[in-house]
Amino acid sequence: MTSRTVAAPGSATLVTPLAAKPTPDAASLARVRRHPPSSNALLAWYEPRRHAYPWRRRPTPYRVLVSEVMLQQTQAARVVPAFERFVASFPSVRSLAAAPAADVLRVWDGLGYNRRALALSHAAREIAVRHGGRVPRDAAALRSLPGVGPYTADAVAAIAFGEPVVAADVNVLRVTARAILGSDPSEVSRADVARAAAEWLNGSDPSAWNQALMDLGREVCRPAPRCGICPIAATCGFVRAGAPRAAGRRRAQPPFQGSMRQVRGAVVGALRRRPSMSVRALSHETGHPEDRVREAVRAMRREGLVAVRGRSVRLPN
Repeated sequence: MTSRTVAAPGSATLVTPLAAKPTPDAASLARVRRHPPSSNALLAWYEPRRHAYPWRRRPTPYRVLVSEVMLQQTQAARVVPAFERFVASFPSVRSLAAAPAADVLRVWDGLGYNRRALALSHAAREIAVRHGGRVPRDAAALRSLPGVGPYTADAVAAIAFGEPVVAADVNVLRVTARAILGSDPSEVSRADVARAAAEWLNGSDPSAWNQALMDLGREVCRPAPRCGICPIAATCGFVRAGAPRAAGRRRAQPPFQGSMRQVRGAVVGALRRRPSMSVRALSHETGHPEDRVREAVRAMRREGLVAVRGRSVRLPN
């Protein structure tokens, strides 16, 4: 048995034992690879969730692209009202491409990570010019768009176009690593998990399959798994290997209060309300020190999130 060192508040350092990690049953895991968890059971569990979110009710390529960009680092429940407001303001790629970036940033209010809004605006303009106003279905073409990385490209290709690719977000990778490889994703290589996910993919309905895995990872197969209510527990490699094991400690997020991210968000928020302001006025409006506001404005100017003319700071066109 191994141990770890724990510093108890106001006391000497303590040493506590760690439980030994169970050894997976190789024969059981081989059976899982030969006979993976049932697609039918997973898709039946997903069926009531098929229309749970507005982007699923009418999954046009544009709406899927908008939703996937919004869902980056943001919980689905927070995205729902923002998505509905956004597509009401910009119902098509062409309407988004024609809108000033400042208007896009104003409608984005409340979601944070404002660079995503700017990237989505630039992507729409590129789609309008290079793709005739149609979101491309090819994952490579999608990856060339601003703000669209490998995961987002694969998600749009699979969900909007039914392309047989895996949208390998953290939830899909966790479910696959556990169900097929019998391990937490931290215990196996990403390449092995990706290969297992590609082999497990239900090619007859990639859209539903990917979204079912996302939902299962978000609602059931969490870092601390809820195996008792999992629809594929009976054939899951993680369960057969002796799971659930104690989940690893999640990496703590850096504090938002007092961070540069907070300052940047406050600056954009102030500029949503007024067309232009000086750094001093922004400092007064946001309550952040002038030197911190100036630092934020410099960085955002380089990124194209704000424009500066003389002493006047405004949102970009």
